Amino acid sequence: MNMCNINENESSSHAASQRASRDTEEKAALRENMARIAHKIIVMSGKGGVGKSTVAVNLAVSLASKGLKTGLLDIDIHGPSVPKLLGLDTGQAIGTRDGKMTPVEYGEHLKVISIGFMLQDRDDAVIWRGPLKYTVIKEFLTEVDWGDLDYLVIDSPPGTGDEPLSICQLIENADGAVVVTTPQDVALIDVRKSVSFCKQLNMQIVGVIENMSGFTCPHCGKETDIFKSGGGKKMAEEMGVPYLGNIPIDRRIVAGGDSGTPFHADRNGGAIPAHETFSSIVETIIKGAAK
Repeated sequence: MNMCNINENESSSHAASQRASRDTEEKAALRENMARIAHKIIVMSGKGGVGKSTVAVNLAVSLASKGLKTGLLDIDIHGPSVPKLLGLDTGQAIGTRDGKMTPVEYGEHLKVISIGFMLQDRDDAVIWRGPLKYTVIKEFLTEVDWGDLDYLVIDSPPGTGDEPLSICQLIENADGAVVVTTPQDVALIDVRKSVSFCKQLNMQIVGVIENMSGFTCPHCGKETDIFKSGGGKKMAEEMGVPYLGNIPIDRRIVAGGDSGTPFHADRNGGAIPAHETFSSIVETIIKGAAK
C-alpha cells in the first residue's frame, strides 16, 4: 500500500471537511445578519443610463426620512455612483467595530456601504472577475454591522450578470426587485430581460418605474416627450408585473445628483413634479411590503 496516497487522501478529505465547515458557518452568519433586516429590495435595470442609482438613492432617502431604519448597499462594483449621489464621495471611509465593517451614516436613519468608499482614488478602476465580486458582495451582506433595519435597498448594476445574480442567490427572502427603465424601445428591450431574469430566479417583482418620462418646459409650460412616454407601463402590462409610476425629466434632479443632494430630500428649491410622483411610488412599496 502506498503511504503517500493514503496521506494525500486524508489531507484532501480534511481540506474538504474544513471547506464544508467554513461554508456552513458563513451561511449561518449571513442568515443571522439578514434576519435583522425586515425588508430587502433590489433595484435593477436592463440597461445603463436609465437613472437606476438615482431611483435607489432617493428610495432609501425617502424611507429614512419617514423614520424607518434604512440601509443602502451599492453592489455596482465597477461603477459605484451612490457615494457621489449622496455627497459622500470625499473623505468617507468604512470603519470597523467588533470585527465587522461599519457603514457610513447619512443622516439619522440611513446607513450606506459602497466599494466606492474603499477606493484610494475615485478614478481607480476595479478590475475583478466574477468570483471576487461574489465574495465581496457576500462580505457586504455578512460582515457589515447593519444592525436592525426596516429596509435594505440594494443598488445593482445594469444587466443580468454576476452582481444581480449573486445578490439574488445570497438573499433568500428578498421582498423583490424594483426595475427601472426609460420609455424608449432600446431601453425596454433590455429591461424585459431583467423581468425575465427575476421570473427565472423566482424573484418577486415589486414593480416597474419609468424614469425620464416626459419633460415640462419651465419657461412656457409645454410638455415634450423627449424619450417618448408610456413604454414602461405598456411593457409591465404585457409581462404581467406591477407598474409603480413614472418620473419626469427635471434639470433639478440632474443638479441634485451632481451636487450630492437627492432630489427627494431637497425642497429648498420648491416642489417639483417628481416629488409627488416619487412619494406615491414609495407609499406603494411600503404598503406592498406590509402585506
